Amino acid sequence: MTDLPQSTPRRIRRGALASVAAAALVAGGAVGSSLVQPATPAFAQALPRTPIEAPEHPPGSFANIVDKVKPGVVSVKVKLDASASSDDDDGPGQGRGLQNVPPQLREFFKRFGQNGQGGGMQGMPQRQGQRGAVGSGFIISGDGYVVTNNHVVDNAKTVQVTLDDGRTLDAKVIGKDSKTDLALLKIKDEGTYPYVQFGKAAPRVGDWVVAIGNPFGLGGTVTAGIVSARGRDIGAGPYDDFLQIDAPINKGNSGGPTFNVNGEVVGVNTAIASPSGGSVGLAFAIPAETVQAVVEQLRTDGKVARGYLGVQVQPVTKDIADGLGLDKPKGALVDHAENGTPAAKAGLKSGDVIESVNGNPVSDAKELSRKIAGLKPGAKVEIAYLRGGKSDTATITLGALPNDGKVASRGSDTSDGQPRLGLSLAPAADVGLADEGVAVMEVDPDGPAAAKGIEQGDVILDVAGQSVSKPSEVAERIRSAEASGRKAVLMRIKNQKGVTRFVAVALSKNAG
Repeated sequence: MTDLPQSTPRRIRRGALASVAAAALVAGGAVGSSLVQPATPAFAQALPRTPIEAPEHPPGSFANIVDKVKPGVVSVKVKLDASASSDDDDGPGQGRGLQNVPPQLREFFKRFGQNGQGGGMQGMPQRQGQRGAVGSGFIISGDGYVVTNNHVVDNAKTVQVTLDDGRTLDAKVIGKDSKTDLALLKIKDEGTYPYVQFGKAAPRVGDWVVAIGNPFGLGGTVTAGIVSARGRDIGAGPYDDFLQIDAPINKGNSGGPTFNVNGEVVGVNTAIASPSGGSVGLAFAIPAETVQAVVEQLRTDGKVARGYLGVQVQPVTKDIADGLGLDKPKGALVDHAENGTPAAKAGLKSGDVIESVNGNPVSDAKELSRKIAGLKPGAKVEIAYLRGGKSDTATITLGALPNDGKVASRGSDTSDGQPRLGLSLAPAADVGLADEGVAVMEVDPDGPAAAKGIEQGDVILDVAGQSVSKPSEVAERIRSAEASGRKAVLMRIKNQKGVTRFVAVALSKNAG
């Protein structure tokens, strides 16, 4: 057992009033690909490989796969910057240990971890008096580039990787992306390293997978299972599209690889669903196709640039679909196109239903966001949309998502000099979400509201003890709270399952 706390898988737990809460205890899992001994340094995808042929029936042993890829998997040890927040305001054992957790998940852990028994927070590293964390990673090129989770190396002062042969080497952070929870490292020592490769095809539900990582500081641990589901949205970020696997994943597996039976990386394990902090057969991995796109940008630019359409969209509910004459709820309903954005210039407007991007169907608003964010600024896309019952298309050149990632909003995001929560709002009755209150149409993942667990589709019923029905009323209540000197405003929120709760959101001028 290492003397440093392991990076912990994000966790989904069952709440007292809800069925299953969509979040996760930060940790990780595994992703893999064929291991190759390169003659010269090269990026992983560049060199050919001889894959292990997939058997027609479930394998009796994964030993050949493990022997092939295990040298490319590393343990990641981090010393944290002493200036990293310790969340002491939350009390002993409640907030400490959350520095490496993405901001949008912290409130979930705090909310569901206060049962007096460790409950939802059990297994979280306690950082009081400690300045380190341990996770997993894997080498993707002969010259020593390493993939891991952003939450493993966030706030890192120093980073080291331990190879399968026992060597511990210094590494530097090349780039990080908090929205997908990915990071790229580079081993500082020059040399030629064994590495693994990404799979060329996405795994199917039911395919066998093998995870290798560093759970509880026990490097080189191998587990196996199947792909249980695809396209999971667990509320971890704006672009959730996780693989769900049942290979046992525990704290310390963060950033590690999951391999298919060809020895190829199909995902980076990042989250687990558990009432105790340990594996119960529900783990979530970032798909390899997402990892490759993000990592390539981190390698070349040190950051990720995402395409920007410039529309505020909302889900197409059954009522809205009926009103539009659709046979079923599908697509993304345009609430409005921001002035001067690519969408506005192309003529998209309120009431349009975006049906596809470059011929690929859009099932809902979040899928539209993922598709656009997966393209680079300057890319030309063909948007198919429905307007007044008639189909049309527009060719649009994407802009660049603003660097601050803020969501253009109305309602509670007020004018300059006023507090902003990072929310886009609309009357709940107008969009068919509820008969009362104000609906949350979009959430800035870096804003104060997202940090408190407020999600798209929630309905704000009360602000500062007063009921609201319009975005302007939310803004007015917030201004009043700010004027009275309050540092936070209390809201009563109802989620899509009908469960209500009170949430105190910090007020922050010009935050977003």
